[in-house]
Amino acid sequence: MTRLATLAGLCALGIAMDGSGRAPDQDNVEDARLTTFFKKYLDEEFHHRPMEATRLGDHRFDHRLDDLSAKARAATTTRTRKALAGLPRQVDVKKLSSSARVDYQILEHHLKRSLWLDENTNPYATDPTLYFDYISDSIYLPLTQSTLPKEVLVRNCIARMAEIPRVVKAARDSLRNPPRVFVERAVRQNRAVIQFYQSGLFDVVGKTERLDELKTASRKLVPVLKEYQTFLEDDLLPRAKGDWRLGKEKFAKKLELELDAGLTSEQVLRDAQEEFARVEREMYVIARQLWGQAYTSKPLPADDNKGRRETIHRVLEHFNRDHGKADDLVRDIGGAVKRIKEFITKNDILRLPEPDRCAVIEMPEFQRGFSVAYLNQAPPLDPQARSVYAISPPPRDWDDRRRASFLEEYNQHMLLILSVHEAYPGHYVQLEYSNRHPSLIRRVLFSGVFAEGWAVYTEQMMLDQGFGDGNLPLRLNQLKFYLRAVANALLDYRMHCAGLSDEEALKFLTEDVYQSEGEAVGKISRAKLSSCQLSTYFVGRMAFYRLRQVVQREMGQQFDLGRYHEAVLAHGTLPVKYLPELVRERLKKPR
Repeated sequence: MTRLATLAGLCALGIAMDGSGRAPDQDNVEDARLTTFFKKYLDEEFHHRPMEATRLGDHRFDHRLDDLSAKARAATTTRTRKALAGLPRQVDVKKLSSSARVDYQILEHHLKRSLWLDENTNPYATDPTLYFDYISDSIYLPLTQSTLPKEVLVRNCIARMAEIPRVVKAARDSLRNPPRVFVERAVRQNRAVIQFYQSGLFDVVGKTERLDELKTASRKLVPVLKEYQTFLEDDLLPRAKGDWRLGKEKFAKKLELELDAGLTSEQVLRDAQEEFARVEREMYVIARQLWGQAYTSKPLPADDNKGRRETIHRVLEHFNRDHGKADDLVRDIGGAVKRIKEFITKNDILRLPEPDRCAVIEMPEFQRGFSVAYLNQAPPLDPQARSVYAISPPPRDWDDRRRASFLEEYNQHMLLILSVHEAYPGHYVQLEYSNRHPSLIRRVLFSGVFAEGWAVYTEQMMLDQGFGDGNLPLRLNQLKFYLRAVANALLDYRMHCAGLSDEEALKFLTEDVYQSEGEAVGKISRAKLSSCQLSTYFVGRMAFYRLRQVVQREMGQQFDLGRYHEAVLAHGTLPVKYLPELVRERLKKPR
């Protein structure tokens, strides 16, 4: 069933089934061995890690939760080491087709990265936020994205809720000396999770024959979570003195593994410093053009470093007042999405997925605090499920000043850029293409550099093609949004390797990156919580931008933008280092 649906989806999108976009050749004995090896590996992992199975769309284990004890975690490391050793013994890479050879390298890298993380980091002892994947997301994700019948979903959730106390116990047994920022976020998150199980859960589920059972399960779970709240606040927080900084050596190795792009941390830093200066120069040129509209009777500030930044700040401040209301945020995003999709279709940016399965929702309270928006893709093993584009309004406990600052930061121009990034033609569209790729390895093993890089690339590309009709405040906000991506890489390195303090980081983000204070505080917290992830946006975007320039110059008048974009997306969410050869090969074939 899934395989047939995948083939139909590929035909609908026009993605090639041959050439560099094809699946491993199952008539090739070695390709078949690789597929068999991965399926066996995946099946064993799902058996031991039900939450990972759920996240990827395999619902056989939706009624169970992982064993998170130290013994079980050690067994996971042993399985990874065994798989890494067994891969070259069971599969001869020299006999694989060119497509399967890429899959082999992706799998091998995944195993090496997993093993290094297991042996060099200890998140279950230092990161209490990790446990919320099992405490809350294990229930929320299947309820909102699975294609199983509703009553089956509810039955599975009731069974899982009975296992959550075991997860809470594992957290209490494992957490030792976490960084304070991790615990502070966990305190806020658990508070929202309690509210979810008290009321929000029933709003998500709606009418069900098992409502009484669900309420009983919730009543049993809430006291456990309240006790856990006491543990987080009164026990763990006072002794949370761990260091969140990775240090230069460990950061360099982790970044190399996360990027898989052939770049060192020092190279990323140098590239980001050069790009930051270039983007800021572009922002000043546009801000100078807008100064007369914003401040008719005031002279343009002096053309020096201080004056240029003052010009950008004040022009942004003026045009950021063009925003909606907090209560209308989801509606405004819906309007932005409609406008963007119409432009993509009219201008043949690429062919949009049909049917469209992306839902725009208000972000649940228990998921807020890490980012303003996210895209939860349809699980690759359940591709008929919906994707969710979630937007977070300002928290209810913020005062009027902070709420106004939030709405100015996410003004009408920024909401358009955000929706391009998260949904069309950014994350949603790219991941829909990826879910329909025939290779199981490429659907399951995910490159964050590809995903984030594509989304950032589309922001400028859309405006370059005419979206917004040359609106300069929109372009200024796009550059500001991109400057964030560049600054992410700088912040990532400086905080983990160069001892950047919170105060210095806040000054950098508010003065040099033009972020509001609330946005900057959240970004600083995120840099601590998710080392190396912030660098993926910049590295990925540069890879896509540079590839586009080279291929377009090579093809000359034969270059077609829509065809090129589909050639880029035809290979799954794979490491960007493979793209130049694969894209060129795909472009030799009909669209």
